[in-house]
Amino acid sequence: MASYFDEHDCEPLDSEQEARTSMLLELARWVHGAGGWGLGSLFNRMDFEDLGLVVDWDHHLPPPAAKAVVENLPRTVIRSSQAELKCPVCLLEFEEEETAIEMPCRHLFHSNCILPWLSKTNSCPLCRHELPTDDDAYEEHRRDKARKQQQKHRLENLHGAMYT
Repeated sequence: MASYFDEHDCEPLDSEQEARTSMLLELARWVHGAGGWGLGSLFNRMDFEDLGLVVDWDHHLPPPAAKAVVENLPRTVIRSSQAELKCPVCLLEFEEEETAIEMPCRHLFHSNCILPWLSKTNSCPLCRHELPTDDDAYEEHRRDKARKQQQKHRLENLHGAMYT
């Protein structure tokens, strides 16, 4: 199969760019020829970083919360002492004996308010506490971010200890 550059009689800027473009052209040809079927198995074999297709999670909305986690969020029956509380999404007061969903951060929501939200993103709409997701790439990003934060705190503590 001829590369993109051979087909169009032109030269790439560098060999890395040629490899990336050839892979994308091959992908486009394969998807077109296969009618779109089998795309998942092809992507599992590809190195996304080489293609420049890695998501920058710091600038994109996080993926939905994991379905199993959402299904297992505790349900809380509103007591008379909590009846003056409002759902942070719809701003309606909870009624006594109404069942609300409690997030790990202890915020309460109507199920009709929080479930659609969690099907779009994994965080509490009030405090941004994040729930686990079913997205392996995002979970790896979260672990890397936590490691970097932990390393930063260790360096700050070490620096502080040197000057006390």
